[in-house]
Amino acid sequence: MANTTVKNRRARYDYEFLDTFVAGLQLYGTEIKAIREGKAALNDSYCLFLGDELFIRGMYIGEYSHGNINNHETYRDRKLLLQRRELEKLTTKMKNVGNTIVPVKLFINERGLAKLEIALAKGKKTYDKRDSIKEKDVKREMDRRTKF
Repeated sequence: MANTTVKNRRARYDYEFLDTFVAGLQLYGTEIKAIREGKAALNDSYCLFLGDELFIRGMYIGEYSHGNINNHETYRDRKLLLQRRELEKLTTKMKNVGNTIVPVKLFINERGLAKLEIALAKGKKTYDKRDSIKEKDVKREMDRRTKF
């Protein structure tokens, strides 16, 4: 089985992670097959509470190549499966202003199940983003000098 991993690269740049969780996904029909084909994207997706349940909105899962007319919707709200105490912890932390839940990585575990790594995060200010870029450039320069 191919190692299928889809990352949200923008998340680490835009947010400071406070805590991370691994959640299951409630998928329908051909969605898991499309994820295994690598037809998924986490760009512009976010997590929200509807009632007591956590959903991901804006996650793209492309249509399965060998699907028929019963193929799945590409964009729809998908339920995230977490333990009750994890959900309660997230709801209490979400009451703080500025906190949000962002998807970080979508992967298939060793049992063949689709899992989504989510993070409780706080948005970075522009000067924090500049610091992140500066640190990355310094690290790249140090790696380049140690290479030779």
